Amino acid sequence: MVQFYIQPDSDIPASNQLFNQIRFAIASRQFPPGHRLPSTRQLAMQTGLHRNTISKVYRQLEENGLVEAQAGSGIYVRALGHEGGSRLNSPILKHYPEANHIIQRGLDELLSQGCTLNEARELFLAEIDWRLRCSARVLVTAPTQDIGIGQLMAQELEQSLRIPVQLVPLEQLADTIGQVPSGTVVTSRYFIGQAEAVAAPKSVRVIPVDIYDYAREIALVQKLPKGTYLGIVSLSAGLLRATEVIIHSLRGEDVLVMTAQLVDEYKINAIVRSARVVICDQASEKAVKTAIQANREDIIRPPQLLCCENYIGGESINLLKRELGLN
Repeated sequence: MVQFYIQPDSDIPASNQLFNQIRFAIASRQFPPGHRLPSTRQLAMQTGLHRNTISKVYRQLEENGLVEAQAGSGIYVRALGHEGGSRLNSPILKHYPEANHIIQRGLDELLSQGCTLNEARELFLAEIDWRLRCSARVLVTAPTQDIGIGQLMAQELEQSLRIPVQLVPLEQLADTIGQVPSGTVVTSRYFIGQAEAVAAPKSVRVIPVDIYDYAREIALVQKLPKGTYLGIVSLSAGLLRATEVIIHSLRGEDVLVMTAQLVDEYKINAIVRSARVVICDQASEKAVKTAIQANREDIIRPPQLLCCENYIGGESINLLKRELGLN
């Protein structure tokens, strides 16, 4: 069971701490689609928060499109993007709501057995045509204010899928889709609601990717001695903000945290001169190592450097390969 931690003496409101931790659990698939969130009573016992505060957080998650309330049953993580099935509005699906899921499972099985798309076309012509059109163009999207997270996703997808990937700011997604409507939009669960609002009316599918769960990094942070100076370096400003809130929720003021974006050379140099441990993403690893080398004369003991393996979870990469017919 996922445990949530609230620092009561923090400057960050308790509701904000809980909201960010639950959103992280959903985005990293610790709470997968269809998962029932703890009741307000259970969460109140675990965190010490008032049930009204927890209800407010759940309403905020629902407004962000991450969960949905089912009367008399509870709060559940929403199935988003292509997880919920095809966006084709075929009248047949109204009569056979499970038909498309059956077709997809069958096609995945054929592909895993070595069947080519052309061979499978004879059996699943509509589904194959859909996948061929969508795999011709993969768009990664994120808000302009956090385009760094989009760059991380695009870099990892190009390396893993070995196909061209186009990065499009979320604010420009509608115009880009309007020019060439076929394709697949990929984004983090953090931004799935906004991406779907743009793409769904144009019958362009959106596939959310799950982020890496950072279990190794979280375990390290929890074991750090009190008073440890921890540095975080990333390409993404949004990832830094979320990381800072989560670490503060876990350790409060016990750990001193300083963050820096990849472009901020001055801050990176300050971090490597003072931090005991530095955690960075793959895009920032080279810059951090360069800074450590450049400041070696001023460093009594070089910091321990931990580079995160990736941003996107491995299962999401495999899902995209299946969806795009790349297996």
